[in-house]
Amino acid sequence: MPLREHLEELRKRLFRAALGIVLGAAAGWWLWPNVVLPILAMPAESLPNGGLNYAAAVSPLDIQVKGALWVGVIASSPVWIYQLWAFVTPGLTKKERAYAVGFVFAGAPLFLAGLALAYFILPTTMKLIVSFTPDGASNLIDAPSYLSFVMRLLLAFGIAFLLPVLLVALNFAGLITGGAILKQWRIVVFLCFLFSAIFTPTPDALTMIVMAMPLIFLFFLAIGICLINDKRRRRNSGEPDFEHLSDDEASPL
Repeated sequence: MPLREHLEELRKRLFRAALGIVLGAAAGWWLWPNVVLPILAMPAESLPNGGLNYAAAVSPLDIQVKGALWVGVIASSPVWIYQLWAFVTPGLTKKERAYAVGFVFAGAPLFLAGLALAYFILPTTMKLIVSFTPDGASNLIDAPSYLSFVMRLLLAFGIAFLLPVLLVALNFAGLITGGAILKQWRIVVFLCFLFSAIFTPTPDALTMIVMAMPLIFLFFLAIGICLINDKRRRRNSGEPDFEHLSDDEASPL
């Protein structure tokens, strides 16, 4: 596909994804104060002398706009996940493009699972952060700062859970092989633990390990799917299998 067609395809996919987010944000404008905000505020309100404080008059309006867009991203996740699949896999056969439904059905729940896991660790995270307050001082939690931190944390985990599905999409598009990913498994494991260490600021190693295990499992599951797809593709094409060769070993060719 020429560069101009790639850019046109990207523009079309971005427009559809943005339209889905805007429509989701319209619903998020109502859901934010009535449903979402009370849920996100619970970890802060459960702390001693807890509660959110708005220091400026326009802060509630500002955070509601951001919150509505955030809800729009979550509510429209099936839409923009499908658009992502459709952009990275334009050269698939008609049968392979039918896997787009499976991609969305796998990607959207994993994205939401990442959000749920991040929310699960949020109370522990807040207790740790507030524990650094000096004796005799009061910690008045600023609502915009707290909610921005929570929204970024939840989105980070959601996207992290979505990355293994993206690897499978790239493999189906023929851009990467399962063997190439498998050779870098040590880096994958290290990055999973690094991500967990950054986004779970608790002092104990057990929490970091518990958070890293689902990511590692998803990545190795994605690698397994990629390897199976590589074998299927080679069997259908009749090409010889040289995946078992090391990087410095010559092929029979």
